Amino acid sequence: MKSASRVPNLPLIPRRKFLTGTAAMIGAAQLPMPGWAKGESLTHAGKGFGTVSGEDIRLAIGNAHFSTGGRSGHAVAVNGTVPGPLVRLREGQNVRLHVTNTLDEDSSIHWHGLLLPFQFDGVPGVSFPGIKPGQTFVYEFPIRQSGTYWWHSHSGLQEQMGHYGPLIIDPAEPDPRYDRDYVVLLSEFSPLHPHSIMRKLKVSEGYFNYQMQTATDGDMPGEMRRMWGGMRMNPRDISDVTGATYTYLVNGHGPVDNLEYLFRPGERLRLRIINGSAMTFFNVRIPGVPMTVIQADGQDVHDVEVDELQIGTAETYDVIVTPPAGAHALVAEAMDRSGMGAATLTSQAGARTVFPALREPVTLTMADMGMGDMGMGGMEGIDRGASNAGEVDHAALGHTVPPAPTMDQSSGGMSHSMRDTSNLPPDVEVGAGVDMIAPMPVDRMDYPGLGLDKVDHRTLRYADLRARKTDHSVKSPTRQMQIHLTGNMERYMWSFDGRKFSAVADDPIRFAYNERVRVKLVNDTMMAHPIHLHGHFFELVNGAGHGQQPRKHTVIVQPGSTATFDLTADEPGDWAFHCHLLYHMHSGMFQVVTVRPLGGEA
Repeated sequence: MKSASRVPNLPLIPRRKFLTGTAAMIGAAQLPMPGWAKGESLTHAGKGFGTVSGEDIRLAIGNAHFSTGGRSGHAVAVNGTVPGPLVRLREGQNVRLHVTNTLDEDSSIHWHGLLLPFQFDGVPGVSFPGIKPGQTFVYEFPIRQSGTYWWHSHSGLQEQMGHYGPLIIDPAEPDPRYDRDYVVLLSEFSPLHPHSIMRKLKVSEGYFNYQMQTATDGDMPGEMRRMWGGMRMNPRDISDVTGATYTYLVNGHGPVDNLEYLFRPGERLRLRIINGSAMTFFNVRIPGVPMTVIQADGQDVHDVEVDELQIGTAETYDVIVTPPAGAHALVAEAMDRSGMGAATLTSQAGARTVFPALREPVTLTMADMGMGDMGMGGMEGIDRGASNAGEVDHAALGHTVPPAPTMDQSSGGMSHSMRDTSNLPPDVEVGAGVDMIAPMPVDRMDYPGLGLDKVDHRTLRYADLRARKTDHSVKSPTRQMQIHLTGNMERYMWSFDGRKFSAVADDPIRFAYNERVRVKLVNDTMMAHPIHLHGHFFELVNGAGHGQQPRKHTVIVQPGSTATFDLTADEPGDWAFHCHLLYHMHSGMFQVVTVRPLGGEA
């Protein structure tokens, strides 16, 4: 729902100040540890969260200590808890959020997924200066939507340390589809300071990966093993930071905390699943209990019944479950299967159930390298990147099918083709920050996510999603744009179009106000990236009919694949656009989208 009102005369951040602020944000990972990290006594943060609501809400950001499952370390708590409090609002209200920073460094809060004036979006150096130590900033805006969202810091690496929380907006009219609702906020905790994690990743991108294949294990043919070796890539490189240092949390509780959700038999439970992690994709299931997906990223979709779904960092899914009497395991297994978050749905307080064991580690295929089928790894995806009706028109979209990768036996397989830049557009900068180019990327909207393509039960795919309410007023795109997701994994460098954000801060992605653009994201890397656009919803090009494309604010672009969305740029201002894997964003996979009124300033 859009408000009829607009904020006139949007203030612009001077380019010099913009560059200074954003460079500070991206460079925060290299800063030395502050004084509190050297042994100061800190207040212990509470686990879980309370609820705040109303017209005036006060939040305080502070240092704390956090422990779970034998791991403990520094935290950034909001109102004394990790996660911070549930902010519960109502569609149609106005809200003033008074945020006080008691840290000895700048901080901020970004309201993830909310439609609001850009100067209250909460990104230092892009939409406001940030909140200085000891200062209070007041966010004030009308609530123009409903659904499940969340909030988090956009300063330094504070999000990793606990500076995040859930945000629920109740609709103006009651929703009769459920009897009780619960927040399921997934995240992770590490006793390592995030600056230390970043340093270790820069030294070795596989530092936290304890599931590497050896020369003899697994069922990979020798020729395939030589190919991977020739490309200097590992087929078990699924997640940068793993259960080797992370304890996976549900509402701030580790698996040993025995978090439970109580219900009465026959009740319809709405589980508001939020991935508030820094770096983790989760596969969520309740063995024996089907889940009906009713919302994606806070937006209503037609019901889809599944047994498991993958949720990328920063995504949200709302599901309805009607569990039978007894205790049921709620499992959020890390995509690389190095650990899990766990809780119990139970009709009797204190009842417990047996949790499933971790499944076998995931191994990438040639398709995940953008190699297509090659007769080796399967072609899970199909190209749906054309019309709203799902009819593929490659010529209209400028799609080309690149030649099949060539074999280079002298270098162990396909390593040369992985660096063939002949199919790249001229605006992609090929240099030290790019170590591979996917030669045959395909659309994978019909792919359930790494590790879920071979399970024997129903899984959610983007291709399953349809907007609950058809919008016949949707216009066709008038312009097309392609953005490459690029990186050098060995050097831990991440970027858009081969350029780190600090190198292109004065060259944002520009949209005219109200123009409709088709954006194709091409993932040239072997990692999945959850790409998030602030201040807008876009429509996935997933095969849905005209006006039925699902609206989202975050989209997973699978390894070696493409994902396409249609955007109506109807929120003027400067907005962040980035990979929501925290260390990828801080390594440079970040840009600014500028929306300006037609006929207005550039």
